Amino acid sequence: MKISYECGPCFLRQAREALDLSTDDETLKMEVMEDIFKFLSNNFKVDTNSNGTGSAMHRMIIEKTGCRDPYYKEKIEGNEIALKYIPDVKRILNDDDSLENYVKIAIIGNILDFGAFTLDDDIESVIKESLKKELTVKDIEEFEESLRKHDKVLYLVDNTGEIVFDKLLLEKIKEYDVNITIAVKSVPILNDATRKEALDAGLDEFGEIVDIGCGTVGYVDSEISDEFREIFNDHEFVISKGMGNYEGLSEIDLSSKEVYFLLCAKCNTISRHIGANLHDMLLFKK
Repeated sequence: MKISYECGPCFLRQAREALDLSTDDETLKMEVMEDIFKFLSNNFKVDTNSNGTGSAMHRMIIEKTGCRDPYYKEKIEGNEIALKYIPDVKRILNDDDSLENYVKIAIIGNILDFGAFTLDDDIESVIKESLKKELTVKDIEEFEESLRKHDKVLYLVDNTGEIVFDKLLLEKIKEYDVNITIAVKSVPILNDATRKEALDAGLDEFGEIVDIGCGTVGYVDSEISDEFREIFNDHEFVISKGMGNYEGLSEIDLSSKEVYFLLCAKCNTISRHIGANLHDMLLFKK
């Protein structure tokens, strides 16, 4: 997906956040931010790839501050907080164990920023209210047909915290006798899940965990490893979580695949690109 004018402030917000998590050195922060302004002035143009631009900016912060994983603490806390709510979510699903409800739970994971919640927050109410909302686009019948038709699926995960809710959908998918391959980032970027966080959340109980060969914001086709490209090409059925993966996959030819996107439209640029409203919960086939 290409950047819009609204991506500019978002890049700068992310840069400030990552710098604050990376170092307390105010002089260094100023130097890095100057470099980011120069980078964006040269690269923030029409038809520029959003994921590639964001990935390059975050790598710049990592290299210049020496902090290899700025969101390390937030990722641990995100998984831990989300795990606390699994019993509550399971009670909700016991009342309605439809595939659509499991899909909703996975998308609700994409809505909630677990690093911003505490155990005192009433997350169960947020979950219940979100479950009452209809999926704005819900290709649920096609999705279930794909689960019945295929014997394997590639599941592209998104953030930590969120992956704990993905785990419930993975468990539901196993009921269809489908072999699951779970793709994670190879190196840290933002609060995206790497192998460590996926193992900590127990995702390996439901499928094989593989690395995509890079640490990019979402999916960037030019940067995945040859090994992961073979895996990607070998799967006709793909489930993509979150906005970042949508941004990247929307730029490549998917005509030979059945790709389902599960996400909440959390920014105007993506909402317009999809043709949805802000905050819509979506399951759609590309």
